[in-house]
Amino acid sequence: MNQLELWGGIECSHCRLGDRYSDQLSRNGHWHRVSDLDAIAELGIKTLRYPLLWEHVAPNSPDECDWSWADARLPRLRELGINPIIGLVHHGSGPRYTALHQDNFATGLARHAASIARRYPWLTHFTPVNEPLTTARFSCLYGHWYPHTSCDRTFVRALLNELDGTRQAMRAIREINPAAQLVQTEDLGQAHGTPAMQHQVEFENHRRWLSFDILCGRVTPEHPFWGYLLEHGASEDELRSWHSDPCPPDVLGINHYLTSERFLDEDTAHYWDCHSAGSGGRYADVEAVRVGCVQMAGVQSLLEQAWQRYHLPLAITEAHLNCTRDEQVRWLNYVWESAEGARRAGADVRAVTVWALLGSFDWNSLLTRDAGFYEVGVFDVRSGQPRPTMLATISKALANGGVFRHPILQSPGWWQRPERIHFRHQPPAEMHAVHEDAVLEESPDKTEALEYAA
Repeated sequence: MNQLELWGGIECSHCRLGDRYSDQLSRNGHWHRVSDLDAIAELGIKTLRYPLLWEHVAPNSPDECDWSWADARLPRLRELGINPIIGLVHHGSGPRYTALHQDNFATGLARHAASIARRYPWLTHFTPVNEPLTTARFSCLYGHWYPHTSCDRTFVRALLNELDGTRQAMRAIREINPAAQLVQTEDLGQAHGTPAMQHQVEFENHRRWLSFDILCGRVTPEHPFWGYLLEHGASEDELRSWHSDPCPPDVLGINHYLTSERFLDEDTAHYWDCHSAGSGGRYADVEAVRVGCVQMAGVQSLLEQAWQRYHLPLAITEAHLNCTRDEQVRWLNYVWESAEGARRAGADVRAVTVWALLGSFDWNSLLTRDAGFYEVGVFDVRSGQPRPTMLATISKALANGGVFRHPILQSPGWWQRPERIHFRHQPPAEMHAVHEDAVLEESPDKTEALEYAA
């Protein structure tokens, strides 16, 4: 097995909120700085998750494509010896003439993909839709992003459209480049809960695999979600089409955040109001890392679960923590060591991706507020130019040999220390919740937004 690689990624979400878009590339300045690519290359990174978004290339009409931005950057990536994994939709719903739940989404995405493949036939790796399950949930189940619904039927339609769009996009790309590979990303966590919440826990633990299961043609009448999908608008013919025409990923991209693992508790009285979930706030949905007596699965276990389920090559395609510099370094090192551990256990893990190279904005509110909340990444761009942070030091070390030594690694990360606990799951009379003022210095990371659960 080849050495574990360090990949990189630029946060590029182009999320629609009502009639406006939240565009990370403009906010982090990369839209105007080709020179960022040279700074990334200096780290030793040879694979980069990189956007060529539908909303940017053809915002007004599929017949009007603006290639100027890509024409200035993709050739530079080739010169630098960086292979891009091209993203087409990243937490978006497409341009205004389509949407996740509309009939023209999949065909429109395929058309965009074909246009890219014709113009840049040397591109080899693609992620047509980043985190389709997460995007469908946040847009159509929880109402955070366009079309802002809270509807199982719209959720199912959006998810199936995204996956069919992925299948059609890869088919269109492979007509031009038969060797093109699909790197399919999805946020992967695990649900935990009280005995009374086991039905919901099982539901969510089956649902977390749904994107991969559908793409791999695994959703049969025996699948736990077969009935759910049919009940909420999928047709049997539609689901069976995946048996005869699957689109299995060439690499399963696992995006994982400290708050991806959740704890469900029917006793809502001892949690904060923001943790209310389910219809009418029937239960609390809390980041499991904050609850005492919860045995977290952890990154290595999740990688091994994915390997045992699919036996397809794996990569961590987002590794990011919004916290102090020291904790960010500890987190990246922890994820790297977890990937190495999964490899030793037999899983084919190819890479860890240091995410948000240029940082990100307003993910602490799931992009629903334009508050200017900036999370520093490998580079700090607040001055208008990327300035390397301590993450750059560990990234360069991992990219050029896989070894990083520093005294700060002698201390455990905050997620491994007792003070991580805000809540202790005990019988109601003894339940204790730490006051909100007692939170550690770190702010919520990507999936710790208050409205995460439903």
